[in-house]
Amino acid sequence: MAKHKSKFLRGRKIDPAPISKSISAADLIDESFLAYNAARLREACQLFTKKMLEPDVTVGLSLTGALTPAGLGISALIPLIKAGFIDWIISTGANLYHDTHFGIGLAMHQGNASTSDIVLREEEVVRIYDIFFDYSVLLDTDAFFRKIIEAEEFQRSMSTAEFHYLCGRYVHEREQKLGIKDKSLLAVAYEYAVPIYTSSPGDSSIGMNVAAKALQGNKLAFDPSLDVNETASIVLAAKRGIRSNEKKGKKKKGQSAVFILGGGSPKNFLLQTEPQIQEVLGIDERGHDYFLQITDARPDTGGLSGATPGEAVSWGKVDPDRLPDAVVCYVDSTVALPLITAYALTRHEPRQPKRLYEQREDFMKLLLAEYKKSKRR
Repeated sequence: MAKHKSKFLRGRKIDPAPISKSISAADLIDESFLAYNAARLREACQLFTKKMLEPDVTVGLSLTGALTPAGLGISALIPLIKAGFIDWIISTGANLYHDTHFGIGLAMHQGNASTSDIVLREEEVVRIYDIFFDYSVLLDTDAFFRKIIEAEEFQRSMSTAEFHYLCGRYVHEREQKLGIKDKSLLAVAYEYAVPIYTSSPGDSSIGMNVAAKALQGNKLAFDPSLDVNETASIVLAAKRGIRSNEKKGKKKKGQSAVFILGGGSPKNFLLQTEPQIQEVLGIDERGHDYFLQITDARPDTGGLSGATPGEAVSWGKVDPDRLPDAVVCYVDSTVALPLITAYALTRHEPRQPKRLYEQREDFMKLLLAEYKKSKRR
C-alpha cells in the first residue's frame, strides 16, 4: 500500500542544475537560491516583480544606510526609477546629500577600511567604512546647497518633497553643464516627478546648511505636518485607485506596496501613513497590501528596523489579509538591492511612470474630503 504523501512535501524538489558561466543573475536567483536567506531573497525578487509591479500598485521606497555613497543610487535606484518601478521615496537626508556629490561632479573612491583614521584625518580624507573621499567634497557640496537655497523660490515653508524637487532641478542643470547624465538620484527623481521625503530633515548635512543659512535670515523652513499629510494622501490615492484609473474614468481599487531598505525613521514614516489615515484621521482603510523589507536587524531587540510585518498588522500598517504577500530578507542591502534590480529589469517590462509629485494637490484634496466625513474631527 502506497504511503500517503504529506502536504508538507509538495514544495519544489531541491535538484538545481549546476551553475554555468553564462547564467544570468535572474536565472541564478530562480534556480539556485533555494533555501535559507537565499530563498528569502528569491521570494523578495519574485514578490517585487510579479505582484508589486502590477500597474495598479503604487510602490513606496524607504532608504536608510549609506547606500548612495556606495554608488547604489547610480547602479540600482536610478534604473528602477527610469523603469517606473519606484513611485515615491522616503530617504535619510544623508543619502540625498551624498548622492549630490555625483551630480555636481565630485568623486568618491574605494578604500581600505583598516586604514588609520588618524592618518586619513591628516590627509584630509573622509571615510564611510571603505569609501574614501576628499574633505573638499563636503565643503563643495555644502557650498552648492547654501548657494541654491538663497534663491527666492526657497524663501518660505515647504514640504521636504518640494524642497528635494527644487534641489533636483538644480542638480539636473549642473549635470547638463558638466556633460554627465543619470548620476544623481535627486536629479532623476526631479526628471520623473518622483516625490522624495525626508522624515528627519535636520539630521543631515543638508539640514545643517539650511540651519546655518537661517542664522543669516534665510526663510526656508520644512513643514513636517505637510510631509505627514502628503505621504498619507499618496497612499490613500493609491488605495482608491485615483492615479491608475483617472484617464479611464473607472473606479477600481488600487494597491499600495512598501519596499524597505534597512529601517530606522524612513521605515516608520513610510508605514505610519496607514495609521495616519485610519487611527488619526478616521478614514476607512486596512493597511498596505505588499511589504518587502531588506534588513540585518533582529526583531527581538525592540528596534523598528527588525519589526516584522506581523507586528505592523497590529498597528494597522499592513492589511492582515495580505500578510502572505510579505517578505523580510535578512541580508545586507548592498547585496540585495543590485540583485533585486537586475531581477526586476530582466523579468518585468518597464511601467509607465506615475509622476506622483505633479498630483500632490489632487491627493491632498482627496485626503481632506475623506477626513471631513470622519467622526474623528
